[in-house]
Amino acid sequence: MAIFSKISRYRPVPDVVAVDESGQKRPSKALRTLPDVAGEFIHTIEEIDRLDHLAYKYYRQPRKWWRICDANPEFMSPQALLGKEVIVTTWFPLAFDDELGQPPWAELLAHLPHTLGVDSVRLLEEESLIEEEVKFGGETITVHTPHYERAVIIAYNRMNVGIDDLVSLIETAGFGAGAPENIGRIGKQIIIPPDTGGRLK
Repeated sequence: MAIFSKISRYRPVPDVVAVDESGQKRPSKALRTLPDVAGEFIHTIEEIDRLDHLAYKYYRQPRKWWRICDANPEFMSPQALLGKEVIVTTWFPLAFDDELGQPPWAELLAHLPHTLGVDSVRLLEEESLIEEEVKFGGETITVHTPHYERAVIIAYNRMNVGIDDLVSLIETAGFGAGAPENIGRIGKQIIIPPDTGGRLK
């Protein structure tokens, strides 16, 4: 029988006998039921955050990171809770000189979605009108000039493809690539529940 520490979340779970794949009976623990956890204290996620560090900060016990996971059950894994999962989504601003003709969307889509590690590609183009004053026939008149904001949002597995590779593909298609920005959990909030029998530090 496994020995659990005094603070283990599995210590109070009932002991059961389970049958393994070979038909042998083995001592085990029942499934742990996710408790109802509430908390009013909110933590805003930073790039450097780790769950064990947060547990130490709030509970003075790094092994109590699972309390934070219990209080945020909408996330399927601790990595997802902090935005540290392998699949990431990045926003790439696009630049293009419209005097050259139509933006090379087709060229971008010919290669980007088929790149190893790229999970999905979403194109964005928003048009707005900007007022400009121009000289015409000796008079100054106001005209409305179209202005475009373009971007591509790429979800990808960073174990297979990196930012530099994606920027290279964007530029090969004929766009200029601005500074990429990850769309993730940084700046988002999570619940830090009170420690059982104690208070937040």
